[in-house]
Amino acid sequence: MTKKWVVDSVHSGVDFSVKHMMISRVKGSFQDFSAEVEADVNDMTTASINFTIDVSSIDTRSQDRDNHLRSADFFDVEKYPSITFKSTDVKKIGDDEYELTGDVTIKDVTKKETFTVEYEGAGKDPWGNEKVGFSVNGKINRKEYGLTWNQTLETGGVLVGEDIKINLQIQAQQA
Repeated sequence: MTKKWVVDSVHSGVDFSVKHMMISRVKGSFQDFSAEVEADVNDMTTASINFTIDVSSIDTRSQDRDNHLRSADFFDVEKYPSITFKSTDVKKIGDDEYELTGDVTIKDVTKKETFTVEYEGAGKDPWGNEKVGFSVNGKINRKEYGLTWNQTLETGGVLVGEDIKINLQIQAQQA
């Protein structure tokens, strides 16, 4: 049966990583996000998901870097305060695994992206609220969304990689 769900942001996370100096990965997260979900957790192929991220809530554990990411060089949060995702298709690919396809919008650029979703399970919390959990993984190319700032390194290569790995740990509660 299809039910409405809301993301429990205290028990969820929106994390990402990007190659830095072509030798390591820098990790970050968004602290403020929300979702509108209508789904039957026994058949996620009919799910409808709208996810919104407040870009100004970016946290890479470096205030200078976070401010640079908020600037017009990257996200330009004053003009484009949100990243959104709207599902268009969900396909079952395993027992508890799905391919989730939808429209990602960053800086007024919308592209279709596909992510892998694993259903982690369901249960009731100590207060009787029905909860479900999901892991979401994928990657996007930042340049395709107009996030093109970079710096050439003296040794060759660039400071910031193009591919952004995305990982969401989502706990949702029945609305």
